[in-house]
Amino acid sequence: MQSCLAGRYFNLAAFQAEQMVGFYIGEKAGPDFTLMDICVAPDFQGQGIAKQLLAAFIGYGEQHNAENLFLEVRETNTRAIALYEQAGFSEMSVRKDYYPSDDPAKNGHEDAILMGMTLLFGQLT
Repeated sequence: MQSCLAGRYFNLAAFQAEQMVGFYIGEKAGPDFTLMDICVAPDFQGQGIAKQLLAAFIGYGEQHNAENLFLEVRETNTRAIALYEQAGFSEMSVRKDYYPSDDPAKNGHEDAILMGMTLLFGQLT
């Protein structure tokens, strides 16, 4: 478990009173950072917490001179995709049949959308 809490991984949690209501986990891989997971408790969704956590992830990347930020998201998670696009991420690729799905129309699997954002474009020497 320590390997997920130190070294190349970083995280942030959001609290209301003493209750954790959301978090993200990121990973540093060379000059690139990946958003491994972002989650907001169901009772607290729709309050801008995910937007604040995503902004913190982007800010962490900027503060630590990340060149690029990456993430992946289920193709059916349209709310998350809209949030990521609003923040400046764009679709880069698709991982076919990446996630398991209970939707019969998906034949047991669902695609993952790979998204990315360049932070230091044109600033490299």
